[in-house]
Amino acid sequence: MYQTRLTELLGIEHPIIGGCMMHISRPEFVASISNAGGLGMMASAMFPTREEFLQAVRTTKELTHKPFGVNLSLFPALRKIDNDIYVEVILEEEVPVVETSGRKPPAEMIARLKGEGVIVMHKCTTVQHALSAQNSGVDAVTVFGSEGGGHIGENGLATFVIVPRVVDELDIPVVAAGGISDGRGLLSALALGADGITIGTRLLVTEECPIHPNVKQALLEATELDTLEILGTLHNTLRAWKNKAALAVADMEEGGDAAKFGEILSLVAGTETKRLLQKGEVEAGVIACGQGIGLVSEIKPVAEVVQGMVKEAAAIQEQLYFYIPSHS
Repeated sequence: MYQTRLTELLGIEHPIIGGCMMHISRPEFVASISNAGGLGMMASAMFPTREEFLQAVRTTKELTHKPFGVNLSLFPALRKIDNDIYVEVILEEEVPVVETSGRKPPAEMIARLKGEGVIVMHKCTTVQHALSAQNSGVDAVTVFGSEGGGHIGENGLATFVIVPRVVDELDIPVVAAGGISDGRGLLSALALGADGITIGTRLLVTEECPIHPNVKQALLEATELDTLEILGTLHNTLRAWKNKAALAVADMEEGGDAAKFGEILSLVAGTETKRLLQKGEVEAGVIACGQGIGLVSEIKPVAEVVQGMVKEAAAIQEQLYFYIPSHS
């Protein structure tokens, strides 16, 4: 229904990418997004060994014959990440799309991937970063507004501002992310000049999302006021759901207690987060969540979310058409 430079580039039906989410973007979930007509994005950093990652990629390929991508994290991490191993598997298994996030991807990584025909995207939070990514040779950029869940950068730039600014400066396709949870957001992003969108928070509250039902229900009851920014003192600002664990991190940061650095990381990325996601102990750990959670009112299958967003956007567009005097 909406054919853009992004759908053409990625070979997908709808201009919608499923945001990569640590501990969540596993093969079954990734495949469900691709099968719905979008692009599922796997989190490579979830898999500590080459064998586990290889099996995850192969499982995804068994579950969908449509394009999917892999995210390579360039953020600082508790576990040393050797992305060269992931790149080897990506090339061997002919994964069509790679997204990098964090610092600027090394030139040799981009050259290696693109040399084998892989489409490379990079996630950015400023015009400067987006221009740098374009100059490095990536095929598209995702521009992440501060309303979104996850790593939102240190500048606090909202989606409605940063997206058109990047669109004005770049020649390659631009994907909008941050606060987009329905068809209104999709149409708005396209109106701002974006070629598509990335959604993450909305997909948390879907039937296929592999998080505990307790967490889904708690998120369903959340509003746009129930998120907060943490990890700013580490220059790695993250927007998260406002539960006891996230509030504890905020308190530790405010107190400036360097001795609690390890405790902070355990709440954000360790066993506490697994207790939250897998056992449903909703106050135990931290989960990335955007302000768009306030727009979510129902648990639906992924296909209904993706296809419903497109239908809603098209219906609004048609309605707006009748408001334009020049067409009469």
